[in-house]
Amino acid sequence: MEKKVLIIFAYFSLVFLWTACTEKKIKLGKDIGFDKEENIHYGKSSDQIMDLYIPNIKTTKEKDIFIIMHGGGWRSGNKSQLTFFTLSMMQKFPDHIFVNMNYRLVSETHYGLPDQMNDIKEVSAFLEKKLKYNPKFILLGNSAGGHLSMLYAYKFDTDKKIKAVINIVGPADLSDPGFKNYQEYSFVERRLVDPRVPESGISRIDFASPVKWITEKSPPTLSYYGNSDRVIPSTQGKILDSVLKKNHVLHEYYQFNGGHLDWDKHPHDELLIDKIAAFLKKTDKK
Repeated sequence: MEKKVLIIFAYFSLVFLWTACTEKKIKLGKDIGFDKEENIHYGKSSDQIMDLYIPNIKTTKEKDIFIIMHGGGWRSGNKSQLTFFTLSMMQKFPDHIFVNMNYRLVSETHYGLPDQMNDIKEVSAFLEKKLKYNPKFILLGNSAGGHLSMLYAYKFDTDKKIKAVINIVGPADLSDPGFKNYQEYSFVERRLVDPRVPESGISRIDFASPVKWITEKSPPTLSYYGNSDRVIPSTQGKILDSVLKKNHVLHEYYQFNGGHLDWDKHPHDELLIDKIAAFLKKTDKK
């Protein structure tokens, strides 16, 4: 009986969220509402599109913005993968603006970096122009999206606009021997970084490794890794945690019981969202 109730509850939750996805105005509760704009072009490429959710809350306070980035090994994936998770986050953070973005993907004819870093920069510039103020950004991504969030925050955020990073199962050190077992590691070595970009003396793998750019000024970081992840080895979270600690960066590191794709399944998703809320309260006091 209890199992049936849970199944029915899950079904109606999905129906509710799907209905919310199809409307221009989203109601996520009695007092929670957002205006939605889908597939906004923030750049010239057809891949440079995003969904934007702006809360209906009337306030003079400038709202922080979550920028959400999907996974897919840098070469695949789509923002639609994180639509339901974005809606769940919106229920928890009804006074934040949300962006769920696509970015230019890696291929045999297109390097990922620096374009994927420039995509984040273009989204932030687009939002500043549209909103007419300079917001603080919270970068949140899973897998490759987690990696890109960290790399941008640690190396490319020269204006210090990133308030925090939420890294979900993201590779942090691409030179880690454990990560070299990744089935597409040779592709990452060849195509992730344009060889003309790294400074002299820095390998492309080190250039693309977020941990190599962490300093005492790096933004607060919350990380979430699965204890049975066969894609991202457990060493990645431990290396990241160690380097952040060494540099005295405010950070938290959590593990969930599951594999690479289990982080947004019940109850891991609820635990993550609660941890994010508590963590961001700490960053506000920082």
